[in-house]
Amino acid sequence: MSGRTRPVLVYDGDCGICTKCVSFVERHLSKDIDIVAWQHADLPSLRLSQAECEEAVQWVSSSGAVSSAHIAIGELLKDSGALWWPFGLLLQTPPFRWVASVAYKWIAKNRDRLPGGTPACAMPAHLRPGATRPAADQPEPPAA
Repeated sequence: MSGRTRPVLVYDGDCGICTKCVSFVERHLSKDIDIVAWQHADLPSLRLSQAECEEAVQWVSSSGAVSSAHIAIGELLKDSGALWWPFGLLLQTPPFRWVASVAYKWIAKNRDRLPGGTPACAMPAHLRPGATRPAADQPEPPAA
C-alpha cells in the first residue's frame, strides 16, 4: 500500500492541449483526485520517471498502481462516477482500446499542430523555456 488516499493524474503542464483537458477534468469529472503537472510533481514518490511523464499522461491509483496514456484516461473516467465509468471501461476494452491507443499516439505526436497546441509541445521537455533539468536519457547541453 502506498499510503496515498487519492489517485493522482500527472500531466504535461507545458502542453496547451493537456492543460485544456485538465481544465475539463476539474470542471466535470471526479473531485476526489489530485491533479499535478509533472514539472511540479514529486515523481520518485509517485514511482514515475520524467521520461514516462514526457511520453504520456500518467494515472497513479490510491494503491500506487500506475497507468499511462489512454489506459490512464480510462482509469480516470472509471474513477469519476457512474456517468463516466462506461466510457473508461470502453477505452480499456478491445477493439476500443486499440483505437484509443492509435488515437492517443497520434494526438501526442501532433499536439503542437492541433487547436490549443503550443510551439512548446513540439520541443523535448529539457529544451523548453524554463527547463530546469535535462531528461535522464539526454546528454547535458554543452557549456557556452
